Order: sequence, then C-alpha cells, then structure tokens
Amino acid sequence: MITSPAFRGKRYAVLGLARSGLATVQALLASGAHVTAWDSNEEARTKILPGTGRGTARSVVEGESGVALASRGTASAERPLHRPADDPPPRAGEDFVLADPLSIDLAGFDGIVVSPGVPINRHPIAGAAKAAGVPLIGDIELFAQARASLPPHRVVGVTGTNGKSTTTALIHHIVASAGVPAMLGGNIGLPILRQQPLAPNANGAGVYVLELSSYQLDLTQSLACDVAVLLNITPDHLDRYDGFAGYSASKGRLFKMQKANQVAVIAIEDDPSRAIAAGVVGGLVTITAADAGDQKDWPALQGPHNAQNVSAAVAATRALGIDEAVIEAALATYPGLPHRMERVAEKAGVLYVNDSKATNPTSTAPALAAYPAVHWIVGGLAKTDDLDACEPHLGHVRGAYTIGDSAAMYERLLRGRVPVVENVGTLEHAVRRAAAVAVAGEVVLLSPACASFDQFRDFEARGDAFRSLVEGLT
Repeated sequence: MITSPAFRGKRYAVLGLARSGLATVQALLASGAHVTAWDSNEEARTKILPGTGRGTARSVVEGESGVALASRGTASAERPLHRPADDPPPRAGEDFVLADPLSIDLAGFDGIVVSPGVPINRHPIAGAAKAAGVPLIGDIELFAQARASLPPHRVVGVTGTNGKSTTTALIHHIVASAGVPAMLGGNIGLPILRQQPLAPNANGAGVYVLELSSYQLDLTQSLACDVAVLLNITPDHLDRYDGFAGYSASKGRLFKMQKANQVAVIAIEDDPSRAIAAGVVGGLVTITAADAGDQKDWPALQGPHNAQNVSAAVAATRALGIDEAVIEAALATYPGLPHRMERVAEKAGVLYVNDSKATNPTSTAPALAAYPAVHWIVGGLAKTDDLDACEPHLGHVRGAYTIGDSAAMYERLLRGRVPVVENVGTLEHAVRRAAAVAVAGEVVLLSPACASFDQFRDFEARGDAFRSLVEGLT
C-alpha cells in the first residue's frame, strides 16, 4: 500500500468505510497515524473490527489502563482498536478508534477524510470540520501529500462528465504498452492508497493515471498533475452543487492545482470547458473529437463519443513523451471497458449490449447513436428530469422498456416519441420483454441514463445482473 512518513503521529478522522475508506484507514495506520473511523452502516463498522476475538483494545476512559480482548464482531463507538490480529502487529502510535466524528471534539485533528459518497454540501460533517478548523479531505489528497516520499513518478488526472473511465483506461493502456510502469486509480480500479507504489524501470518513471470525479476533486487541495485532462462538462450531480456553475467550478479545480510547467489537455467543445481552458496558467493543449481522425482500425473505440476520448488520450500520452508508433499500436489493441457499450452476447441474430455505466442522458446518447435499431432499457435513479441529450437518436429506438425509480417519468417522456413504450419496473422484466420482441439485426441495449442506487449497489452490479439475465435466455 502507499504510505508516507508525512502522516506519522498525526490524527485523522475517516468518515465512510467502503473501499476507499478501508484503504485509507489501513494506509494511515501503516504510516503511524492515529485514526478515528466511522460509518453509519453497522455492517461496515463490524467488518473493520477483528473477526476472531483475538484483537486488542485500549480503553479511552481516562485513567484506565491495561489490555482487553475485543468483543467478537461487535462494533462500538467507545472501543478503540488496533488493526485485526491477522495483520502485522501495530507499531506504537497506530491507535484505531471507532467513533462518530460528529460526537467527538475534533480540535487538534490534522484532517477529516471523507468518502466521495458523503454529500458534503448537506452533511453536518462539513460544518463540524469548519468549526474545528480542520480540513475536509479525501484519499486523493492523502495520495497527493504522500507523493514526496514515493519513488520518482508522474501523475495524469482525468476528469469530465462523460468518458472519464474510457479515457483513463486508454491512457493507462498506452503507457503500459510503452513498457512504462503504470497504475490505474481514483474513481476506477482499486483505491489508490491500497496499491503498491510504482518503481521506475529502464523505460522511465512510473505513471499514476487517476480518474477524478467532481466529488473527489472537492476533497483535494494539492494534487498537481503533470498532465491534467478535461473531456467535457454537461449537467450532472446537480443535487451536490449550487447550480451548474458550481459543478463546473469543481471540475476546474484540477487545473488550479497545476504548476506552470505542467500540461493541461482540454477538449474545447462546450462553453464551460472553453472557459476553464482560458484560465489555464501552464502549458495548454486544446483538442476536439475531430482530431482523432479515422477510427476504423480501433475495434473498441468506435463511435463519435470515443473520438473525443482518443483525442484526449493521444494528447496526454504525447505530453508524457510516448512514441507515436506505440500510441497508434495501443489504440488498436485497447480491449475496452466492462459496462461501457460492452457486447455481452448475440442470440438468434440479436445483439445484447451492456452500457450500464451510462448514468446520465448525455452518456447514453452515444450508445443510441451507435445502433440503428434499438430496444432500449432505460431508467433508475434519475439525475435530470429530461432526456434532451438522447433526442437526436430516438429514431433508432424500436421499443423502450422503463425500469426503476424513474420508470413512470420516462414512460411519460417517451410516450408517442418512440413506437413502443412499456413500464416494466425491473431489469429482469425488461430483458425478458425486449428479448421476446427483438428480431435479428436489432440490439437490446441496457443504457439506463440513470444512477443505479434505487435497485442495485452500483452500476457494475446492474451490468453484471444484465449479463447474467442475457446468459439465462433460451
């Protein structure tokens, strides 16, 4: 894991114990920090405790001393614990306490590390941190602070409303194809702090390629990316911001953290992105989708949306000094991402495509554009109350099957605009219904234009469910 002597002896509160939160706790403890952690989910709290009953605990009651056995599987806000007994013995100072940071005195803490999923615009932790004069940060900021103690390396940060994952993975693929040590992190792959630091090799210093959501950027203050990439900005996550301008400003943070000798790669195809480009202080490379040229030799990078992804990835890897021949060869061998226009199966001439990662209408539009005859599974937890971005491509839709929390709204929006609209409620019913009516040459497309949290843990679980349902078709 990534650790740093910069954290030794410091005090941190960690709020949220999902994947990034757990990795943060482990990295801070391994660095010699004092950690207080909490999650409102009791199961998440219990998982972080020693499961064998062999862990140790020190009482926080003033004046009490000695060591006692930790209760098996019981999470308590009053029982400080070291790491599980199966881990290496904790060094002095690696105290771990379970306590809600809203219930303790935060004075003297060096940071409150918040999961990106915590809505800091309305969660009381933001006010508590401000009152105590303690910075609210995320795991990406901890990585930024740890960089000074890592082997020589460079960082590429990728943000934007749509295309982040594909562009991040494509940059990683090109860098790795050049024989340079490379690591995916941020909003993709394993949490960055859980991974092993990159060591340089004969081809150069390692490159960390980070997908960065607006939520992560809100919690980051010092990540100076050697190459920072902005793809596009369209309305998204507006429940977390004071309007679209606030969301756009969050994306712009990535470039305000850069130094004058670093490179910004920005697609200038929307007004907010052009405005951010105008304020860049370092080296600026502007791109458009047209820069990609002919995509015919890149099987996993078809469609107009991927043209912008390719343009950004090529510009970013050129800025890293990757050879042009390596870049071109890597574009041809890029395998694509699960859950993003993923071809799951073809049955009786009908193609089934998993685009579960399309969590807003702008992200769904390219999938509708790519296929001329679509049975569209749409719905979930809506981020907007319209499908305007999909409007130009509704002529491709043979039937729409609405699911989830937004099923009734989308049924109403699509009625009379596509030949068939059915409110089927669940993904299972949608797959069965679409499979029953689709004919050879048509596509059954899961591209929900919505978040998944109404019916699934995340978009990956939704995509996996779609794949399983398709595999079960007879």
